[in-house]
Amino acid sequence: MTATATEPVRSALVTGASAGIGRATVVALRNSGWNVVAVARRQERLEELAAQTGCSWVAGDITVDADVDGMLAVARAEGVTTLINIAGGARGTQKVADAVTEDWEWMMQANYVGTMKLTRALLPQLRAATGGGTVLNLTSTAALAAYEGGAGYNAAKAAERATTQALRLEEAENDVRVVEVLPGMVKTDEFSLRRLGSAEAADKVYAGVEKPLTAEDVADVIRYAVEVPHHVNLDEIVMRPVAQAAQYKVIRK
Repeated sequence: MTATATEPVRSALVTGASAGIGRATVVALRNSGWNVVAVARRQERLEELAAQTGCSWVAGDITVDADVDGMLAVARAEGVTTLINIAGGARGTQKVADAVTEDWEWMMQANYVGTMKLTRALLPQLRAATGGGTVLNLTSTAALAAYEGGAGYNAAKAAERATTQALRLEEAENDVRVVEVLPGMVKTDEFSLRRLGSAEAADKVYAGVEKPLTAEDVADVIRYAVEVPHHVNLDEIVMRPVAQAAQYKVIRK
């Protein structure tokens, strides 16, 4: 992408880019003229995405320090001024009495600690960005209301949300805006499948729900939030399908 003298190139790093909302966000930003560095663990998926969209990519795990160093090097080379933290996920639906330690530790690392590590690494660059830097964290309505069998994911997303709120307070004086997007029910190819372990169980999550959110719906909101003039900070965007009036009320037909 090229830019005019009055319109600098917009450049973002997007995590979780191999599938779902992360992948859709890369596509949305590229279609809107952004330079994008796509980050995920699955290199073959990133290569396919790059062939489709022309994005740059880095294969790695945001919870691994050496991988984060590699991401930072590419972000510097690409002049990234916007960090979009989407990587994360859920594992299991056990109640606290039956909690699987490894699942809870994975959720905290993938959703919370990894987001912290990459944000910490990129903050000096975002602070120095001409026109101001942006951090957008994708959390979840699971951070707003706990539910039975969701405690591990509730806790991980609530921790990420609390960090997002603190970051906004800390970085406003550095002209870094901090945005949080909190989706409710989103039907993607992998989220519920990875959480529940079978296609049959994943399908039941969305059974009878007319028009759950799609990855593209969320990506479009993310794109909008990072494209509004920089002095505008959309602090928190909660989005749900109409059929999900609340965390506990889902209309199934």
